[in-house]
Amino acid sequence: MRLRSLAARQTLQTRLILLLTGLLLIGCAAVGVATTLVLRSFMTEGLDEQLNLAGSRYAVALEHNDNDADNPETSTIGQPVGTLGARVMHGAVTSIGVVSEPNRPASITAADRSIVATMTPLAGNRTVEFPDLGKYRVHVSSGQDGDVLVTGLPQHPVDETLHHIVYAELVVFLIVVVVVGLIGTVAVRRSLKPLSRVAATALRVSELPLATGDGRLPERVPAADERTEVGQVSSAVNQMLSRIESALTERQRSEERLRQFVADASHDLRTPLAIVRSHTELIQQDSSELPDAVGSSLERIESATIRMSRLVDDLLLLARLDSGTELRHDEVDLSRIAIDSVADAGVAGPDHRWSLELGDEPVVVVGDEDRLHQVIANLLTNARIHTPAGTAVVVQVTQTDGGGAELTVTDDGPGIPADLLPRVRERFVRGDTARSAVRGGSGLGLAIAAAVVAAHRGVLDIQSKPGHTRIAIRLPGHDQHL
Repeated sequence: MRLRSLAARQTLQTRLILLLTGLLLIGCAAVGVATTLVLRSFMTEGLDEQLNLAGSRYAVALEHNDNDADNPETSTIGQPVGTLGARVMHGAVTSIGVVSEPNRPASITAADRSIVATMTPLAGNRTVEFPDLGKYRVHVSSGQDGDVLVTGLPQHPVDETLHHIVYAELVVFLIVVVVVGLIGTVAVRRSLKPLSRVAATALRVSELPLATGDGRLPERVPAADERTEVGQVSSAVNQMLSRIESALTERQRSEERLRQFVADASHDLRTPLAIVRSHTELIQQDSSELPDAVGSSLERIESATIRMSRLVDDLLLLARLDSGTELRHDEVDLSRIAIDSVADAGVAGPDHRWSLELGDEPVVVVGDEDRLHQVIANLLTNARIHTPAGTAVVVQVTQTDGGGAELTVTDDGPGIPADLLPRVRERFVRGDTARSAVRGGSGLGLAIAAAVVAAHRGVLDIQSKPGHTRIAIRLPGHDQHL
């Protein structure tokens, strides 16, 4: 599992280089093993041929040379150095010798003699390991007198040659692996370089403000040979980016048309609503002659007109914020706005417990005073209409590092449902059915607050659980431009 996890974390370039090196090592090992086995077989066959020739001469010489059994010089003429010859009669070694270099006689120990004494005639040659003489390739045959004739040739020349071959192969293979590995690394990097450009382009695209931008995607992958797989990937990514750009552009156009429609409709509705409200108020001024039912209807018409006017104003404000309307950049005393807003909320909701926590010094920020006042009023209105009577609502204003400000509205009401919390900032999302039996509001309060705070380059943070809801507004300092 660890090896699999490690392999999964490696890049494609690393895996290809490791695969290339591994295959090369396997190939070198296969060539080395095959070469060694073939060479060993070839040299062993050559040694057996020499052994057969030496055995036919040496065996006869030993069989008829009993007078000088321990070192039969007359029988070693023409034999290569290291040749072993022995005669065994009834399990006893009657003659044994090793052809040695002049002035360097070879010694045969009792342990070597005991191994020779146990040999019996067999078809073919065999390899025997002597305690002192070393490894020999021996041929055992039957003599004319019923004795056993043993002839052997040392195998150390074969083993030594194989050792040299193996050592040479290891050095050559190591050099080949290193050279091919370096060349393969350069080749793999060059081959995968277009993929790196694809990844870099995708990363730059992911950093673009696609949600709020104009829909244009200027990034494209540099062209590559489409006959290759990498070139096909680059072409596919460019085609995908073109399709996404077209879709984003069309969506942007649709949003702009919808935003313009909302702005125009909201602006045009303000005049007839004002006329309806003014005529309603005019009729109500002389309502003594009107039936009670008509008076009640006029009151309901006026109430609905007021609510519709507020909704139209809210929609018009959101449309202007979406279109990037510039806000005023004035110094705003956030502490004073909080004092006024809490006082208004206390009048509108006397059944709640309102409290305000301020520092010794006023908290001043740069922004649009009317819009910030609307944000705080919306938050307090939500806290009033979405929580039951007796709920404690605490408003706190503090100065943050860098000259910024933080305003929090905290209540101990039922809280925002978990499924509603991720989208509570969206427009026309209502939480009154979950938090309170009181109905009212258009579902635009938090949406307007979030839009205004975002226009001030601030952050609106909402945390809620049963018994504790905290909405925090963090605004930047004076040195950060709106």
